[in-house]
Amino acid sequence: MCLGIPMKILSVDGIAATALDGDREALIDLSLTGPLAPGTWVLTFLGTAREVITWDEARLIRDALGGLRSLMEGGDLGDAFADLDARSPSLPPHLAAAAAAGKTTA
Repeated sequence: MCLGIPMKILSVDGIAATALDGDREALIDLSLTGPLAPGTWVLTFLGTAREVITWDEARLIRDALGGLRSLMEGGDLGDAFADLDARSPSLPPHLAAAAAAGKTTA
């Protein structure tokens, strides 16, 4: 399983960037996003920036990862998924349209 890690770009050199994950610096590949300005938040997978995200998205992901880390260490989730607690499940738009049309199979 691959987890996306939010990182903040510190400096850029061509298609490589130095980025920060908490207190850990790492060299990441920007081939999929193109050059980005320092201060930009990205979601990285296996050392590669896959998409640009906002600070709010980065914070939610970091909170969730922190909650999972706590749970694996014997703690609890705390409010790591607070943004999901008050939300009810919803279907993606294409499935919601199919359900509204009464379709139950492809």
